[in-house]
Amino acid sequence: MRIRSFLPLVLATAAFAIPPGSLAPNFTGIDSNGHTQTLAQYRGKYVVLEWANKGCPYEQKHYNSGNMEKLQQEWTSKGVVWLSILSSAPGKQGNVSPAEENEYLKTMHAAPTAAILDASGTIGRLYDAKTTPHIFVIDPAGRVIYQGALDDQPTPDPDSLANAHNYLSEALTDAMANKPIPTPVTRPYGCSVKY
Repeated sequence: MRIRSFLPLVLATAAFAIPPGSLAPNFTGIDSNGHTQTLAQYRGKYVVLEWANKGCPYEQKHYNSGNMEKLQQEWTSKGVVWLSILSSAPGKQGNVSPAEENEYLKTMHAAPTAAILDASGTIGRLYDAKTTPHIFVIDPAGRVIYQGALDDQPTPDPDSLANAHNYLSEALTDAMANKPIPTPVTRPYGCSVKY
């Protein structure tokens, strides 16, 4: 009886998003500068996908503190491609025009490689992105090596960052050192993606 009660949870977790080791689905999207972005064009590089929504308090924790910008700068300086993806539908929180997104990135000193405007939710649904933020790390062979939360502090409180264990940095550091990733899947936290 006890095992049965845990079974649905295990199945739900196992089926969540894209399991590590899976080939990351290719996509095509238009970024805030009007350029076409595809995952395939970055084959041979590490890629971070970050689902974003500037109206979400969890996202604000990472951007208003400078944490997300610091991570973007750190990893893009090491050759990692960082794609912020905005899957908020028209009329929903987080849906912005290209000009609004570019102004936000400039104001926040954010440094993603590109910000893809996915108002149709096509890319978000392809990856089963659940929250903002929801992070995916893809290796140079095009396989997902991490997906889930940015860190282990599921709160909008910026003070939590002082003691945070950053799963994204751990995944990239270990992968680049040819080490196994100790935590390849976590449950993402944040606001729901506003499809």
